[in-house]
Amino acid sequence: MSGTNLTLNAKLDLRAADPLKENILAYRGQDLTLDAKEVTQLGALCLQVIRSAAKTWAQDGKTLTFSNASLECAEQLNLLGFNSDTISKWEAA
Repeated sequence: MSGTNLTLNAKLDLRAADPLKENILAYRGQDLTLDAKEVTQLGALCLQVIRSAAKTWAQDGKTLTFSNASLECAEQLNLLGFNSDTISKWEAA
């Protein structure tokens, strides 16, 4: 799969949500991989940004992938009810 890779910041907290949204939207219309290898903190608001991007990418017919989750990121995803596969998948209701 060709596309763009975006390495996520280590700290995805409240303050990171707006910049995260802008960074992701800069790649709208392209297949995109969110590389989470450096993520040590994932807050609910940044999770919502990623979930919103998943919906947008699905509606646009593009692929959004979440990969290389650090151990800390994977654990926090689990606590929030997601994993590296489900965070970026959007199923139409």
